[in-house]
Amino acid sequence: MANKAMRLARELALWLLIGVVVSVAVDYFRQPALPQNFSATSLHTLDGQPVDLTAMSKERPLLVYVWATWCGVCRYTTPSVAALAANGGNVLSVALRSGDDATLERWLAKKKMALPTVNDASGDLARRWDVQVTPTLVTISHGEVKSITTGWTSAWGMRLRLWLASW
Repeated sequence: MANKAMRLARELALWLLIGVVVSVAVDYFRQPALPQNFSATSLHTLDGQPVDLTAMSKERPLLVYVWATWCGVCRYTTPSVAALAANGGNVLSVALRSGDDATLERWLAKKKMALPTVNDASGDLARRWDVQVTPTLVTISHGEVKSITTGWTSAWGMRLRLWLASW
């Protein structure tokens, strides 16, 4: 019986390792090639407030969440990002091709989400940042990109990335 349990544990560990390797490889190949001046990009939130990525990431790491209202995976990730922001997390969201400001504000209100959001209605910002996959999560600390991940990420994964970026 112990031999069978040991074999099961080894198989489980092997599958876990394969999953991690595949996940890291997919992130590597899908991550955007952010421009050198990424943190210097001039942005404004829906309420007209200017955004300075370097300043926002100076005291504690910043999570930049690129998403879209039409993105199927985002419907699972966005509530976790909104909860992180509601609990004091340092978050900025960028809505990609999700309509004009009024449409996006109505969508956020309907979903009861209060996120500092930049509207990239035309997708121009995503093109400049080379974002090709939604959702994309970029972790920045002191104006420097620390990590980029694409696709679904758990709330714990986001918190872990922010914590690691502080080191």
